[in-house]
Amino acid sequence: MASWEGIFRYDGKSFTNVTSSVSSARFFSVLEDRKGNLWFGSIGSGVYYYDGKSFQNFTTKDGLANNEIVCMYEDKRGNIWFGANGGASRYDGKSFRNYMMRGDSLSEDRKGKSVPSLQRPPHEINAIIEDKTGKFWFGTRDHTFIYDGKTFTTVTHNGKPFTNVRWIIEDRKGTIWLGGNDGFWRYDGSTFTNITQNFVGYIYEDKNGNIWTSSEERPGGSWALSRYDEKTLSDKKPAVTEVKSKEGMIFGILEAYDGSIWFGTLNGVQRYDGNTFNNFKDK
Repeated sequence: MASWEGIFRYDGKSFTNVTSSVSSARFFSVLEDRKGNLWFGSIGSGVYYYDGKSFQNFTTKDGLANNEIVCMYEDKRGNIWFGANGGASRYDGKSFRNYMMRGDSLSEDRKGKSVPSLQRPPHEINAIIEDKTGKFWFGTRDHTFIYDGKTFTTVTHNGKPFTNVRWIIEDRKGTIWLGGNDGFWRYDGSTFTNITQNFVGYIYEDKNGNIWTSSEERPGGSWALSRYDEKTLSDKKPAVTEVKSKEGMIFGILEAYDGSIWFGTLNGVQRYDGNTFNNFKDK
């Protein structure tokens, strides 16, 4: 779990801060790659790579686009992508290739340019995924882009670009789901459908194919954890259950092997087993 206090590992009984000896940075993202190595994205100190024994820190000095890392993603080829403040970096195991934000555009910078740590949030890359066709989707504080390996194209609906998209996933059926300032959207390969206009900060698909979201119940108000039923996902208005409401900001949703849902809040991490909620902050 990534937190302002460090990266925590939970073994079923207790929490251990695994980064306390190497960094006092705030962490925002965690990725386990296909080889079982871990990547920790920090706000201000770049990326920490952990092989289970030792740490390696990558920063702008090594070619990273920026030291404020918001999201991370491993593509089908095993490259690691880092969504940063001001751009994105792709790491092939040897070197970084950077793609920089310039106003409302995103393009490759072949000079290996980095940008200094900035006051958030000018041009953050919030989400990166590779879809089944091999195209990459980038959700940013500005516009949303599709990258075919050569060109970045702005994603629009009725001529209007999607702005401040905070999270993107592709479900097991190949449907793209986007969440952010413009609400919660479904893309079936040809048509965008709006599911809710509430701000959505995080999207997750569980092992049964249900879609979970964290959303703001009203601007500046409390947040809700919601589950969209798998059987109705292709309907105009999928069936939704508000599992948790009247909560502070909810960010980060993950399903454990036992089917319980874990999610991060301003009041600590919580676990939902299908019936009850456990808040571990006081423990």
